[in-house]
Amino acid sequence: MAVGSASAQKVKVAKDYEVTLTGSLQSDILIPQEDEKIGTGTYSEDVLTNTYAELHALSKYVDAGARLEYLEHPLPGFEKDFKGWGVPFYYIKGKLKNAELTLGNYYEQFGSGFILRTYEERSLGIDNSLLGGRLVLRPAKGVQIKALSGKQRRYWDHNDAWVSGADVELGLNEWFPKMQQSGTYLTLGGSWVNKHEKADNDDVRLNPTQKLNLPENVNAFDVRANLQKGNFSMLAEYAQKSQDPTLDNNYIYRKGYVAMLSTSYSKSGMSVLLQAKRSDNMASRSARTMTGTSSFINHLPAFTMDQTYALAALYPYATQYAKGEWAYQAELGYKFKRHTFLGGKYGTSLKVNFSHVHSIDKNDRGLTINNEGGEIVVPAGGRGTDGYGSAFWKWGNQTYYQDLNVQIEKKFSRDFKLNLMYMNQFYNKTVVEGEGGMIHSDIFIADAKYRFSNKVTLRGEAQYLSTKDDEGDWVFGLLELSVLPGWMFTVSDMYNSGSSKLHYYQGYVTYTNGSHRLQLGYGRTRAGFNCSGGVCRYIPASKGFTLSYGFNF
Repeated sequence: MAVGSASAQKVKVAKDYEVTLTGSLQSDILIPQEDEKIGTGTYSEDVLTNTYAELHALSKYVDAGARLEYLEHPLPGFEKDFKGWGVPFYYIKGKLKNAELTLGNYYEQFGSGFILRTYEERSLGIDNSLLGGRLVLRPAKGVQIKALSGKQRRYWDHNDAWVSGADVELGLNEWFPKMQQSGTYLTLGGSWVNKHEKADNDDVRLNPTQKLNLPENVNAFDVRANLQKGNFSMLAEYAQKSQDPTLDNNYIYRKGYVAMLSTSYSKSGMSVLLQAKRSDNMASRSARTMTGTSSFINHLPAFTMDQTYALAALYPYATQYAKGEWAYQAELGYKFKRHTFLGGKYGTSLKVNFSHVHSIDKNDRGLTINNEGGEIVVPAGGRGTDGYGSAFWKWGNQTYYQDLNVQIEKKFSRDFKLNLMYMNQFYNKTVVEGEGGMIHSDIFIADAKYRFSNKVTLRGEAQYLSTKDDEGDWVFGLLELSVLPGWMFTVSDMYNSGSSKLHYYQGYVTYTNGSHRLQLGYGRTRAGFNCSGGVCRYIPASKGFTLSYGFNF
């Protein structure tokens, strides 16, 4: 839920020392109604809510903050692990000229996040912050060093494992002025992360009499280089993880790897993006027996386009951490100049995006046993073995995901703008969700906006998804009326014209005033996966009245 902004509050605590107070309040409320047709199930509560309140005190030398979370009667999809309330996030940070020390909870990312990324994403129920200490040093120009250690949050508790690490970044252009003068910027980075998890925490066995010898220390390393030269930029990154038998990989002893190359070029009216990533057995968690979205230490970007339209986001891709994948993405953006045949009076923008994700090749290695107690005959590649071999450049035999997006944005007058999109998609539901086969769909979208006056604007969407697979075809329509300075009225309906013949209708009234945002709604929500950056969480179907309030200061 988006919220408005307002000025922070400043408090003078001494003659020459001020403290700035900032914070936010977010509350999402559902008054549920049972609906057998869409499969909501039954509700034991009359009112459900996820509510968060944050307060931060910022000053020249010391920052401090805390967050209160109230999920005693949580929204659908959050019942199992999120139920409860308390203050799970708090910190104090000391700052000097070239150093800062944080004690308490904190978020951190090394590089692209291949070996460490902790963050909060409330819509997915993710908050994998670390509770411990973090030190950041800038001992010289162009040098930044980070060191940290802590235990990772898992809902209302913390996992037993200690997560520790260090990161160094060198801005070489800061040392060589001629590089900056020529528009060249080069940053080198290196990271290390250790997970220390006691082996006796989990009784993992090869058979009733043979217990696996689990490593108590798992180490991961990352190196990267980021080059920018004028309009061109390139990022190359490689990470490796030591043996880490977990539930994700069926307790095999194969090392993990990920390599990425990303290049981009942009100039006035044109942009190009090319990316490739290969990952293999890189699921990294602070608890070896966990699955789902919890307890991840690291993050692997999906390399697929983030979709905002309802039907384009109906089948979202989730990164396959444990299986491994080859992922590619290419994007071209071009703006046809004004007063040309294709540009017209106001110009025309074209964007083409292509994504493809494929399995990696795997060959069973045979009966290499990592176990105390002698040799045991087990299936090749199974639990307790080194798993498999995998040639770096060789593909496997499965397509996980593919899409082609073409978008055209055209302004016909000062008051009317039209955005057209076509998407061709292949979604392997068996790989991502466990069953369902390959779904091939064609999606057509028209998004039009007309401004009646300086205060009144009407926007409409018409979407159609055509497929012979899964539930069949879908149709979506939306109308959104904005009345400045603060009102917005939205109605929409997503209809399955295939097998279910169900309508998922919604209506909202939104009012924004400065830093306050209030939204009242009613309707149905389809069961499905909510995704962000390749991380997905299943959300069950729901129906009822919704009330959302947000405030930032």
